[in-house]
Amino acid sequence: MDKVSGQKRAIAHLHPPVEPFDQRMVDVGDGHRVYVEQCGNPEGRPVVVLHGGPGGGCSPAMRRYFDPAHWRIVLFDQRGCGRSRPHASVEANTTWHLVADMELIREMLGIERWTLFGGSWGATLALIYAQTHPERTAALLLRGVFLMTEPELEWFYGGGAGQFWPELWQRFASLIPEAEHDDLIAAYHRRLFSGDTGAELRHARAWASWENALASIDNDGPLGEGPAEYARAFARLENHYFHHRGFLEPGQGILERMERIAHLPGLIVQGRYDMICPPAGAHRLAALWPAARLRMVPRAGHALSEPGIAAELVRATDALGRGDAGLVFGPTVTPDVG
Repeated sequence: MDKVSGQKRAIAHLHPPVEPFDQRMVDVGDGHRVYVEQCGNPEGRPVVVLHGGPGGGCSPAMRRYFDPAHWRIVLFDQRGCGRSRPHASVEANTTWHLVADMELIREMLGIERWTLFGGSWGATLALIYAQTHPERTAALLLRGVFLMTEPELEWFYGGGAGQFWPELWQRFASLIPEAEHDDLIAAYHRRLFSGDTGAELRHARAWASWENALASIDNDGPLGEGPAEYARAFARLENHYFHHRGFLEPGQGILERMERIAHLPGLIVQGRYDMICPPAGAHRLAALWPAARLRMVPRAGHALSEPGIAAELVRATDALGRGDAGLVFGPTVTPDVG
């Protein structure tokens, strides 16, 4: 099955397209203005959608994972990416700035508690936000879990995933002299922030292509190049965060702080063949989270658009939207997640 047919199968699980009833640019300080939109039912169950990357930005398709009759859907482009400005900026752009931005948005919209929906880096941010503000978190719906740990970074940028994709790994690594191959994140960092526009764009495209090619189980080779503006923001922001290890100090690791959210209901949807965020991370997370349920999708990779992953997520949001929390989190975890 090719990528296009896989995407069509995923779309079949989604709700019809919906337009925002509210769009705004929010001044979050530090010279940053963040794009925020709301869709669905203004009186519905609040959910905030956290995109991946860092640096990816939201898309209209992300609105469609929720029944607009039951959900008040909040989407925002994190600092420096998507429609937020300044574009591709890493100044005053850390995990803790994003957590503060989420709180500002929540208070601005008059939301007491919301469900967190995110995958990959979006799952990372959801977990860190929930651990920082558990009283403001109703539930977590996560996909393709990334825990911002050294083994995960070493897997993807140290040659682990390259064992399965040697030809693509060679393309990614070949832009860097062999003397710097011991730390490709640092090597790419020097080039993505060199001040040489041509070199920055060349390395940004390579960085983005390496990840995008491995996102879906249906991919079997390099994909076409995306827009230069997207590649530059995605690569610079993601590398910036990874170079600084998510700006997490000792004691701030997600697995170290799981007691803060052990009581919160969670669903982890994980592709069995996720080459970007291997399932071991989701398994470790679930083992430390009594109120969470892990659903492993047998034939799926990393992408939100994988048919099996899309089906599981929509099934969960539909059940929660109807108030059937027990169908999502299990009969022993049925709190009010409104």
